[in-house]
Amino acid sequence: MKYTYLIINLLTVIFPVALSFDKRVAFAKSWKYLWPGMAITGLVFLFWDVLFTVYGVWSFNENYITGINFIGLPLEEVLFFLTVPFSCVFIYACLNYYVKWQPGYVFTRMIGNLLIGASVSMLAFNYTRLYTAVTFGLLAVLLIVLLYVLKAEWLGRFYMAFVVSLIPFYIVNGILTAWPVVLYNDAQNMGIRVGTIPFEDHFYSMALLIMNVAFFEYFKTRKTA
Repeated sequence: MKYTYLIINLLTVIFPVALSFDKRVAFAKSWKYLWPGMAITGLVFLFWDVLFTVYGVWSFNENYITGINFIGLPLEEVLFFLTVPFSCVFIYACLNYYVKWQPGYVFTRMIGNLLIGASVSMLAFNYTRLYTAVTFGLLAVLLIVLLYVLKAEWLGRFYMAFVVSLIPFYIVNGILTAWPVVLYNDAQNMGIRVGTIPFEDHFYSMALLIMNVAFFEYFKTRKTA
């Protein structure tokens, strides 16, 4: 069906938007801190997405998209960089409200170092595979900056939110890759799948979300400073 990807985007965001007006979390009041970061991050990832589409890293099944294009991408793919980050930052905000405990500094740093080490290793051994190299390279840079330069205190909470976000991630990406709506060129990735989802997608998602949360926290802190 031509509206499949569009409907997936709508279902991804409809409940977080509706629940944003809940009086306890009151996520709607934080939207003004979210939009600038989503715009900046969206531009970065859309640039990446356009290049990857041009170089055949992935493509889109015309049976499941409307055919409306923007900067060389299906409209639905552009919307993906709005609906998914919005929903996942909503998860992050809910956990901040309901879960007061967070991982300690030592544990947070250990997880960060493990992710950096794993990302650098993946980049070193797969530098000829465009999707793998760019995904792990970007993630390593983001984590190094956040952990060692900015010393982001919210990283522990982000890791918890990311684990929770894997639930909708497996549903949404599972559908997109199983039908398939998005077609991957395995010559540009490691060819390892979790179900039908490329292994790199997990870390692509982490890079996308950590950048959105970083800007969300930055604009929120700057406003209250």
